[in-house]
Amino acid sequence: MDEKRSRSSSQTESRADPRSAAMPGHFRHAFRMVLSVVVLVAVLYHVWNGAPQLSRYGVATGPASGITKTDGLVPLEAHIISKCPDTRDALRQLILPVMQRVHDKVDFKLNYIGTPTANDGVECKHGPSECLGNIIELCARELYPDPKINLGFIMCLTKDYKHIPERALIEDCSLEHAIDFKALNECATRDDGAHGLELLRTSVERTAAVRDVEETALQSVVGANRIRPASQ
Repeated sequence: MDEKRSRSSSQTESRADPRSAAMPGHFRHAFRMVLSVVVLVAVLYHVWNGAPQLSRYGVATGPASGITKTDGLVPLEAHIISKCPDTRDALRQLILPVMQRVHDKVDFKLNYIGTPTANDGVECKHGPSECLGNIIELCARELYPDPKINLGFIMCLTKDYKHIPERALIEDCSLEHAIDFKALNECATRDDGAHGLELLRTSVERTAAVRDVEETALQSVVGANRIRPASQ
């Protein structure tokens, strides 16, 4: 978090998922987007009468699998990565508008996409800088559970996602959303970074568990359409 903010342009980093190679990429991507919206609308149908029109993005959203209602709240979960324009668009046009309407009716969870490694670490799609960005956002949610605060802070960062996790950006967004920058830094670096890494690994493992359920549903649909699933 101590690196200086630089406005120099950088090359766009690849977001390709190697698991998509087993079937046509456009089919898998389109199905994921449609599935995400269908499950989200299904949840929100029980929250208010009439489902809203929602934009479709490749960011996974849906009812939190394996979580039961808490105090009558509907479980709702989103899975994102910090350094991605799709995340920016999904937050701006899907997640934030929904939360503005139903924040008091849902038990909202936000988790991150990545790959747990054998040495108890995490590999992120856009490298170590994205892992650190994810940790900072997880710390914001740990310190400030109110989604009006933590989602506002995360949106502030994501609008300038290319510069995550530069210190100046973190400080600016912390100031804008009344977040204690020192507390945020302490959370991310506690125990020589072990605390932040554990937050990220737990989050990534949760996403992996949800993705396994999604993959099973996807392969069932693919099989019904006579396209061979990845396991064959």
